[in-house]
Amino acid sequence: MSDMHFTVLPSRGLSGRLRVASDKSISHRSVILGAIADGTTRIENLLEGEDVLATVDAFRKMGVEIDRDDREGQPAYTVNGVGMDGLRPPDGPLDLGNSGTAFRLIAGLMSAQPFASTLVGDESLSKRPMSRIIEPLAKMGARIDSSDGRPPLRIAAADGLCGIRYRLPVASAQVKSAILLAALKADGETVVVEPRATRDHTETLLAGFGYPVSVSGPEIRLEGGHSLTAARVEVPADLSSAAFFIVAALIAPDSRLRLDSVGINPRRTGILDILERMGADIRLENRRWQGGEAVADLVVSSSELAGCDISGADVALAIDEIPVISVAAAAAKGETVIHGAEELRVKESDRISTVAQGLERLGIGVRERPDGMTIRGGRFHPGEIDSHGDHRIAMAFSVAALVAGGPVRIRNCRNVATSFPNFTDLAAETGMRISVDDGGAGGAGSGSRD
Repeated sequence: MSDMHFTVLPSRGLSGRLRVASDKSISHRSVILGAIADGTTRIENLLEGEDVLATVDAFRKMGVEIDRDDREGQPAYTVNGVGMDGLRPPDGPLDLGNSGTAFRLIAGLMSAQPFASTLVGDESLSKRPMSRIIEPLAKMGARIDSSDGRPPLRIAAADGLCGIRYRLPVASAQVKSAILLAALKADGETVVVEPRATRDHTETLLAGFGYPVSVSGPEIRLEGGHSLTAARVEVPADLSSAAFFIVAALIAPDSRLRLDSVGINPRRTGILDILERMGADIRLENRRWQGGEAVADLVVSSSELAGCDISGADVALAIDEIPVISVAAAAAKGETVIHGAEELRVKESDRISTVAQGLERLGIGVRERPDGMTIRGGRFHPGEIDSHGDHRIAMAFSVAALVAGGPVRIRNCRNVATSFPNFTDLAAETGMRISVDDGGAGGAGSGSRD
């Protein structure tokens, strides 16, 4: 397949009112829990990106009926749950594509099933380490075979799992969630202890589906053997997707954007805290609750940003947003130091390295370190960068191009469709001058805007 490339021209005066892509984390978890609940779950505003659709396809292969339902004028999915014991053995491997979230969470669930399964991913996912889920799942009694701790994972039929107490060596919502999903069918109580707070969508949704879960400080407790009851889930807009437009409006002169119904779960708002320390003008209006999650409309205006220190605690609450925060830092006055971010080295790309290389190619001074980088604000030059097939890198540098001295070409952008299928269309609506070269292959977000 030919790849997709973006070319972005400098722009100013971004404006408009948008609803960005729905929250990917909540979308994955809603499908997973709905599939093993009793009854029919309705999920409104499910993210229809490739990552989430891979999760939908995986459960269809295990006998779960999942239908797209637009009767009420908005995209919605109905998941006819099969209960905790109703999944069927798939005919072949479950292919989770590029989605590390789906892979780790479903691996946890499969570890407790009475049938064998194999989980595979694309070339990028197959390079990502899975030992951090294999270790705790094995302690629970799961039998998982892998190649050097990387996909594919071959999971044997469970012979009864037992609850454990497990302290996460690295703050990771994906690892925490994999353990909790395995614990649903384990004997006894499972306790997960977090070194730092991470996103808590799994715990929130478990409670929403009627499963008893206890959270006390850094400890999450769950006893196996209960059931889930179907629920109605309304997925808010994704703060991680909104992040690109937030930074775009902050750094492009004379800009003002309104982003509707964005999830502002306190475990996800690290980016807002960091940007506000940098001097960002971001107002939260119309705060409310939607499907058990806090949401608000964000109004963002151009701002003079200043560098700041970003700690490991900040990173834990903004892990997916660090690439675009780095772009904000490069457009700010002074120096920004990011540390405690070693987890970024095992994402879709080594995000510390790919961000640093991209900034350097556009003329920004960067010093890379094992756990982060130091960025000195400056002027972006025109140029060409390689996103290394990482959707967040591609979108972050599309934002950087707004204040470059000329065109910026970003290679290997096809995976933007995994998390934000209509990114280029929304970008064009705001006034960004972005064009797409997809080699004639078509696909989501392939329409050019000049």
